[in-house]
Amino acid sequence: MAETMHFMDLAFAVAQEAGEKQEVPIGAVVVLDGYVIGSSGNRTRELNDVTAHAEIMAIRMACEALGQERLSGADLYVTLEPCTMCAAAISFARIRRLYYGAEDPKGGAVDNGVRFYQQPTCHHAPDVYSGIGEVSSAQLLRDFFQSKRED
Repeated sequence: MAETMHFMDLAFAVAQEAGEKQEVPIGAVVVLDGYVIGSSGNRTRELNDVTAHAEIMAIRMACEALGQERLSGADLYVTLEPCTMCAAAISFARIRRLYYGAEDPKGGAVDNGVRFYQQPTCHHAPDVYSGIGEVSSAQLLRDFFQSKRED
């Protein structure tokens, strides 16, 4: 459990950095054999790219580091429940385990919404562990959006 919290803390730190850049503060870290091989916060505004979610960016970085398109055996730590696009990318990358912090009842697609991994058309479903660092992740998002409303 200590290792899980360590990697989730890294994802949280990346999420904080994204928030400081006025991105929605979500962070993701890809880990293989105990080593971080990809990490990113949201970069949609920076890159003017709606697909530049933290999970997608971290997966791209990890695939580049390994020189391959699949991440079999890798784990992904992310601060918020992935959306449908990210859930699909996680599946296509063959991520072994998904750890996420806060649930996203509005936009999540793992335990909420379309429940992507429970669909018969899903070719690969990672093991999912939710609620890891949930309070901190949810608070970071609440604080970010509250500050936006005050501006």
